[in-house]
Amino acid sequence: MSYDTVNPANGQVEHTQQTLDAAAIEARLAASAKAFPAWAALPLGERGALLRRVGEELTKQREDLQRIMTAEMGKLRREALAEIDKCAQACTYYAEHAAEYLAPHNIPTEAQSSYVRYEPLGCVFAVMPWNFPLWQAFRFLAPSLMAGNVSLIKHASNVPRCADAMKELLDAAGIPPGVFDVLHIDNDQAADVLRDDRIAAVTLTGSERAGRSLAANAGDQLKKCVMELGGSDAFVVLEDADLAHTVQSAVKSRFDNSGQTCIAAKRFIVVDAIADQFIERFVAAAAKRVLGDPQQESTTLAPMARADLRDELHKQVQASVEKGAKVLLGGEPIAGSHAGYPATILDNVAPGMPAYDEELFGPVASIIRVADEAEAVRVANDSTFGLGGSVWSADAKRGERVAQQLQCGAAFVNSVVKSDVRLPFGGIKRSGFGRELADHGIHEFMNIKTIYVA
Repeated sequence: MSYDTVNPANGQVEHTQQTLDAAAIEARLAASAKAFPAWAALPLGERGALLRRVGEELTKQREDLQRIMTAEMGKLRREALAEIDKCAQACTYYAEHAAEYLAPHNIPTEAQSSYVRYEPLGCVFAVMPWNFPLWQAFRFLAPSLMAGNVSLIKHASNVPRCADAMKELLDAAGIPPGVFDVLHIDNDQAADVLRDDRIAAVTLTGSERAGRSLAANAGDQLKKCVMELGGSDAFVVLEDADLAHTVQSAVKSRFDNSGQTCIAAKRFIVVDAIADQFIERFVAAAAKRVLGDPQQESTTLAPMARADLRDELHKQVQASVEKGAKVLLGGEPIAGSHAGYPATILDNVAPGMPAYDEELFGPVASIIRVADEAEAVRVANDSTFGLGGSVWSADAKRGERVAQQLQCGAAFVNSVVKSDVRLPFGGIKRSGFGRELADHGIHEFMNIKTIYVA
C-alpha cells in the first residue's frame, strides 16, 4: 500500500510513501532485539559521545531538515530551524546529565547496602505526531537512547520524510544498526507491533482518540506506556497584568506553529476589569499575522498541516458561532490557500460551545470573560484536559498562588507554557499520563530496581 504526502502551502504532492510489508516489519523487530544487549552494555560515556554526534549532525543538516519539515507539514522556516536547534540541545543535555540521572540512589536501611539502580527495558515503540516532527521524537529519543533502550518509531503519515531523515542522521552519527529504525506502517500494523513480545514499552504523542486506543492495547499486553495527548491550556489574565507583555505573549502562544501545539494557549480567561483593553490590543496584534509562503521571512502565520484539519477546525468555529460566540477576527478559510486558516479570535465563548469544551488545534483563540480571580480559576479548571496553563499578573506571588490552583501538568507565571529539556513535561486528566524530559523522562522507560544486601 502507498500514500501521498501533500505540501500544505500549495497542495502539491511532495512524496509517495510505501508502507512496509510483514517481512520488512519482522526484519526491523529482529534487528532491534539483536541490537539491544550490546547497546545497553555500551559504557554510558560512549553512548553519550554518540548522542553528541547526533546533535552535531542535526546542526550540520539543519537547512536540509528544515526544507523537508516545511514541505511536509508547513512549518515556518524560522520555526523549523528553532525546532532543529532544540533537538540538538536535547542531545547535548542528556549526554551531559545522564550519568547524574542514572547513578545508583542509596537508601539507608538496616541492610549492609540498599539502593536503587536504573536498567533499560529494551525496545520502546514510539508513535509520534506531525506538529513538531523532530522535537516530539527527540524529546523521547534522546533520553531513551542514553538510558540504553533501543527504539522503533511510527511517525505520522504526513511526515514520512522527516522520519527517514532522522534515521539517516542517526546512521551518519554512528548509531549502531538496529538501535533506531523507522516503521512506515498503518494503525492496524502498529497494533500488531505493540503486541509483539520484543516490544517492551510504548510512548505516544497525539490525540486523545489515538491515546485511548494505544493505551488500551498496551494495558492488554501489560506494557509500560507514556501518553502525551491533547490540551486546551488556560491563559489567565488578571486585572494587574502588564498588558504589553501579556498581549505579545498571547499572540505568540496561540498563533506560532499555526496554533497546532498541544501546550499553546487556547482559552483566554480574562478578568472583566481589563478585558476590553486586552481584547482590543490582542485583536490588533493578531491581525498582523500574515499567511503566506512558509519559506519566506515575511510570512508570520503558517498554513495548517492538512486541508482536512483546517476544515474540521472551521466546523468547530462555525458551531461555536451558531451557539453565540462572536467573531472578532478571521473566522473564514482563506480563498486560494490549500490549508491556510487566518488568525481567528472568538469572544463571548461559553460552555456548550466547541471553543469552550474541545481542543481547537489551529489558529483560533477563545476569549472567556470572568468577574474575578476566583472565577478565573474555576473556569480554567473546567476542562477535561490538564496539560498546561499560564497566569499573568504584575504580582508574581499572586500569580504563583493562582498557578498552584490550576489542575494541569505545568503552570507558568508571566511566561508562555513551553517544553524545556531541564523540566518534566506531561499532563493529567485527558491530557495523558507519564512524563518526558528532565530526570523524569529518562526514568520513565527504565526498570527502577531495588537492590538489598542483608
